[in-house]
Amino acid sequence: MNDQQCVQELLDFIDASPSPWHAVATMEQTLIKHAFQRLIETESWGLSAGKRYYVIRDDSSIIAFVAGTKSLVNHGYKIIGAHTDSPGLRIKPHALFKTGELLCMGVEVYGGPILATFTDRDLSFAGRLSYQTTTGDIKTKLVRFEQALLRLPNLAIHMNRTVNEEGLKLNKQSELPLLFASSAEEQLPETVFTELLSTQSELAAEQILSWEFNVYDTQKGAFWGADQAFYSNSQLDNLASCHAGLSALLDKQVLNSGNTVICAFFDHEEVGSESTKGANGSFLPDTLERIALASDLKPEEYKRALAQSFMLSVDMAHAYQPNFPAAYEPEHKVYVNKGPVIKLNANQRYSSETVSEAMFIRWCQQANVPFQKYAHRTDIPCGSTIGPMTSAKLGIRTVDVGNAMWAMHSIRESAGVLDHRYIIDVMQCFFKSE
Repeated sequence: MNDQQCVQELLDFIDASPSPWHAVATMEQTLIKHAFQRLIETESWGLSAGKRYYVIRDDSSIIAFVAGTKSLVNHGYKIIGAHTDSPGLRIKPHALFKTGELLCMGVEVYGGPILATFTDRDLSFAGRLSYQTTTGDIKTKLVRFEQALLRLPNLAIHMNRTVNEEGLKLNKQSELPLLFASSAEEQLPETVFTELLSTQSELAAEQILSWEFNVYDTQKGAFWGADQAFYSNSQLDNLASCHAGLSALLDKQVLNSGNTVICAFFDHEEVGSESTKGANGSFLPDTLERIALASDLKPEEYKRALAQSFMLSVDMAHAYQPNFPAAYEPEHKVYVNKGPVIKLNANQRYSSETVSEAMFIRWCQQANVPFQKYAHRTDIPCGSTIGPMTSAKLGIRTVDVGNAMWAMHSIRESAGVLDHRYIIDVMQCFFKSE
């Protein structure tokens, strides 16, 4: 598979995954095709060495792993961590409301998106709903509206004369509601929305109890640039890392390496990871411990396995944009198509330290892949990842890495075609390492 085909698979994955719940469902379909067996947290786990498994928590976090044939105590776990959520807009509980002659969709901000990029886009929404079955059970179902249903039109420059000098500023409460339809006097907004969900989900309106929906851009991913060296889509942060990790896991040599290899992809990273299914919750520790228990490890042996383990915390990095040189540390610019980025921060906003950094460099060298090092400007607050919290919780040596990209947290992000293959190659080398 060449670099373009590799990225086309990524774009197809993102286009099929307009919400964290859809992203996990898409990955689950891929895992099933590769003979992975689903485990249920409420049931007993009987694991066989060399077999492939996955577990899902609350529909939007997933951990996939191969139970290794090699000793866990001596070789530990090899983990790639990333996140399934992206910053954006979420629909409010009472979704539709009338304003003048229009029906609008109320939204709240999820994480830290660049709000101005949501204007004048062909938007729709997707997510999951909970419903009651005829037997009284509560089930969930994915819902996606493929067609453009929503829009946030810009205010004309004649009414906002300073927009080009001062930038577009949107009040999160009053100026973010999305236009949905023309209103009619006899329409009750809540009834309109419930009927819409009922039709799309093929459920009776009275069965629908609750829902969570993500606003997404209906425009599909695309290649761009004179030589098509770049690509763009929504949610590159961080579905690009999830796709890369899953691609590395499914490599035949990795599957047959004998190592206990794990991909752990969490929801809620963009809002702090403090949840039952977030990286700062119990999902990964619970899963690692249950793997150890199924392998008949004693408590001390489990701790020894953790001490032998390593984690790649993979999240996208800030590529140099030459129009804004003052935003970057002059001696630490990183570029698209120049290889994975090692992210470093003295205040532990990233988990990288000299040993984990050196180990990642060695894997890059073994995979014949270039690498870069990134440090944030000292006078600008630095973001963080799942790396520090996960390594602190488990005591696992970790390095923070990721591919360089432009316009992080925009509704339309961009990255380099070569880099996706580069990071997959390094991940495979890590998974296969002794």
